[in-house]
Amino acid sequence: MTVFPKKALFLCSFSILLLFLGFFTNYWQVVEAGQRWLDFDNYQRDSESLIIGRMVKSGQDGIFSAGGLTGSVILDAIPAATPEEDKTIDNQYLAYTNDLPFVAYSTYDSQNGGQGMLFSILDKLIPILPQEKLHLFHALTSMFSAIVVTAIILWFYLEFGLTVALFVFTSAFFSQWLVLFGRNLWWSMWAFYLPVVVVMYYLKFKCELMNINQSTFGAIVFITILIKCLFNGYEYITSTIVMMIVPFVYYSILNWLNFHKFLTGLFTAAFSSCLAILLSFLILCFQIARVKGSFLDGVDHIIFSFDKRSHGNSYNHPEVFASSIKSSTTYVLGMYLHGIYLRKVTYLYLIKLFAIMSCILYFSKNRYSTEKEKRKNLALIFATWFSILAPLSWFIIFKAHSYIHTHMNYIVWQMPFVFFGFAVCGLVVKSLLADLIRLIRRYHFAS
Repeated sequence: MTVFPKKALFLCSFSILLLFLGFFTNYWQVVEAGQRWLDFDNYQRDSESLIIGRMVKSGQDGIFSAGGLTGSVILDAIPAATPEEDKTIDNQYLAYTNDLPFVAYSTYDSQNGGQGMLFSILDKLIPILPQEKLHLFHALTSMFSAIVVTAIILWFYLEFGLTVALFVFTSAFFSQWLVLFGRNLWWSMWAFYLPVVVVMYYLKFKCELMNINQSTFGAIVFITILIKCLFNGYEYITSTIVMMIVPFVYYSILNWLNFHKFLTGLFTAAFSSCLAILLSFLILCFQIARVKGSFLDGVDHIIFSFDKRSHGNSYNHPEVFASSIKSSTTYVLGMYLHGIYLRKVTYLYLIKLFAIMSCILYFSKNRYSTEKEKRKNLALIFATWFSILAPLSWFIIFKAHSYIHTHMNYIVWQMPFVFFGFAVCGLVVKSLLADLIRLIRRYHFAS
């Protein structure tokens, strides 16, 4: 069993603190001011307002009213504001902070809204002013996000050492998309990474991957994917599932898992994920039935939502969705390849960098390496390039969603391809530093 040294505890404390400050306040100014759509203080405020509306509804009618679904309250007296969409968003915050009465509640039916119910419970339990509670909820969400990302960084430290872990930390620290999502109450970013973190440590602390208990593995996948679905819905669900499988691919190569057992593990992960999604669908249909009166209304909504976000029939949707459905997959992929990771660095540039570093690591794996180190290097390379399927799965399968939401969907590059790519870079640098130290020692002894 791995013992956590003091260096690891320091790394975790250091990482959590710096990431928390970034997520909570953009303290390090990773998100530049003045960017269109990327205003840190107001980013995805429209989505977050659905959580605020849920808390207002819960405060008046109970946490499970309207099926527990998130949504927007409609005020009787509407304060002047423009445009109309901004008025609806602002009214959620006004109703919450000023305890305003409302005349109706419009539900958002595309996810279970577990995060809305959680914050509604906290809202009832914490006896401070609403403005202070909002600040606290942002802080809690930022802390949870910082902890799960730090857990990934710690895994790299335990597998590859401090240099690699610092490279992964740097990639998270400078990701403007992680900073933008990190504190948002709607997105509850920690839920995206929960499945991969739990699977990472489950496999890490198994003595031999070949002796993995399929029932336990399946239960872990089922529970964590269900939590993800309940707390932030089906956004980036394909990316979340593929991301969760990445450590399984890594340990399979590291331990030379035979092909039959590898396929069995993949099937277990896929089957358990599908069961979790289906259960969350079933719960959602009952939630919608509480509002609309029919279980089939929930089924129809799920089919409609999937259709308009992917490759559905454009004739069944309004023009705003029809144009995204008819868009070219190649065009969508091109947009996201040329998207900005930080400042002027695009994801296409990162892919090229990771490819070069992977080649260097692969062709230098026999130099000064033990057999275990060689296998780890190879496993990391394979896992890195498998991990690119996580973002690509969303861009391709949910092409229509990606066509519209270019102000958000770059986050999936961090699920977890960018982390693993920077880990490869860190391992190359670590190897070069070791070579440099050997040369210095040889020169010193020779002289």
